[in-house]
Amino acid sequence: MANWLAYTHQNQTGFGKLVVDDIQVHTGNLFQNPQPTGTVLKLADIEITQPCQPSKLIGLWNNYHAQAAKQNLSTPTEPLYFIKAASSYLAHGQSITTPTHYDGRVVYEGELGIVIGQVCKNADETQAQSAIFGYTCINDVTALDLLNKDASFAQWTRAKSFDTFGVFGPSIATDLDWATLSVQTLINGRERQNYPCSDMIFSPAQIVSLLSKEMTLMPGDIIACGTSLGVLPMKAGTVVEVVINGIGTLRNTFGNQTA
Repeated sequence: MANWLAYTHQNQTGFGKLVVDDIQVHTGNLFQNPQPTGTVLKLADIEITQPCQPSKLIGLWNNYHAQAAKQNLSTPTEPLYFIKAASSYLAHGQSITTPTHYDGRVVYEGELGIVIGQVCKNADETQAQSAIFGYTCINDVTALDLLNKDASFAQWTRAKSFDTFGVFGPSIATDLDWATLSVQTLINGRERQNYPCSDMIFSPAQIVSLLSKEMTLMPGDIIACGTSLGVLPMKAGTVVEVVINGIGTLRNTFGNQTA
């Protein structure tokens, strides 16, 4: 297993492999056999940035049996998904904000994220599994009151794509067994979500395969696997942590409104 992260250090950007508290700096393409440079940086000396630059962040809805049962939803026969705008991306440690015109509820959604490592189109499940580079933590932030504000049109893209609402990181972990993972979300240190990824309706390989038959997936693209029980609104100043063992802790603060 390896944990990859991106960083800034002394006004320089880079990426590397996290080993305990050290960053083993690499060069090249993260998804095409990156090579170590021999330089080692201390984790405490760098600022963590987005671990990759997705061309798209796809989010699933209704992909957990427990959540579907609680909301009395039928089990979907194919993935139900939306796309978050690239301008919504936010790294670990940065502040989640809302536009001044929106004063409604904003909810966190802790999720497991799939990171694609190669071009993937019309893939079967075996090919889809090979296209998965690794996994990351996701906070799929949502302006809840916008979703059904207009009875004629569900506003998934708008509610999911405010600037700073596409939160992922802090690292990408490879060679993980997704079925053994759990997603834990802490709000100001208090556990609000803790659910097993094995409760997914569609597995990561199934998700990637099915989506690849409708759109080409590119290296660095992220698919958020959906959330389960425990989603609640956030208040200003809330510290949100999405914790997945083997990946790390994605920590952000829900801050004030922006201009």
